Amino acid sequence: MRVVCMGTPDFAVPLLEGLLERGHEVAAVVCQPDKPVGRKRELTPPPMKVAALAHGLPVLQPTTARSRSFQARVRELAPRAVVYAAYGKILPQSFLDIPPEGCLNIHASLLPLYRGAAPIQWAIMNGEAETGVSIMRAEAGLDTGPVLLQRAEPIRDDDTAGTLFDRLASLGGRMMLEALDLIEAGEARYQPQDASHATHAPPIEAAHCRLDWSWPARKLRDRVRGLNPKPGAVFTHAGREVKLWSADLVSEVDQARSGTPLAEGCPGTVAFVGKRDLWVRSADGLLAMREVQPSGKGRISGPEFARGQRLCAGEVLWGTAAT
Repeated sequence: MRVVCMGTPDFAVPLLEGLLERGHEVAAVVCQPDKPVGRKRELTPPPMKVAALAHGLPVLQPTTARSRSFQARVRELAPRAVVYAAYGKILPQSFLDIPPEGCLNIHASLLPLYRGAAPIQWAIMNGEAETGVSIMRAEAGLDTGPVLLQRAEPIRDDDTAGTLFDRLASLGGRMMLEALDLIEAGEARYQPQDASHATHAPPIEAAHCRLDWSWPARKLRDRVRGLNPKPGAVFTHAGREVKLWSADLVSEVDQARSGTPLAEGCPGTVAFVGKRDLWVRSADGLLAMREVQPSGKGRISGPEFARGQRLCAGEVLWGTAAT
């Protein structure tokens, strides 16, 4: 099938690779414009552009999909369908109406759950046991279109947003190929979403990254997992921000093995510092800090952080957050 493929980050690359491997005709790739990255603010192409150029495909990078010249170019390409994943912008109806089979989107949730920009992160941060991928026909609303295919994917206890991202990207690419097969066979059947069950996954903002030690330990751990590999969960020590990249729940067995009385105190109190452990009190238990990153420095283990900061049991760390 002749298609235009749209997407910007790594999440969209398996879709493009799958289309080419299956023999679909990719008329062009559409992604967001290059952006300055890093301290030197070097203009850097998005992963989807890099992948497209590696295959010798034409790349379009409109500043807005509402552009008349951009829409005219897509009409000239005459795709039967537009397929996309993580493009980064809501597409206007004038664009959605261009391909005869519509615009098919890979969304990383079981719609209508987690509509929005960050479904993977919020599913983990909210402690969900599973998520999945939906292939929907896009509408002008935010992830409101009818669903053609859906597959569930368990969220593992050790998943981060990064590991789950990789699995869902691969699953989404395979599912889009299945969706195109259904369309070509005339067997595509779309199911409308039940908006009464919709939940939302807004973009991650700085306030979402701040840990609040008055939360339960599991919520703290899930927040850390959901913000890894970026932008990272944050708490404050000695007036400076520290990122917490990895954390575990401390079991009663772990506590018994410590062989040392634990410091009591309010949430945020350092309960135990050992050669291999740094435990902090939460609302209902203990959280083990496994990997931290002080501001302006590299990542280190929790115990290394404790030694470098001369943390002692009984000291209080600070963190406040928006829910």
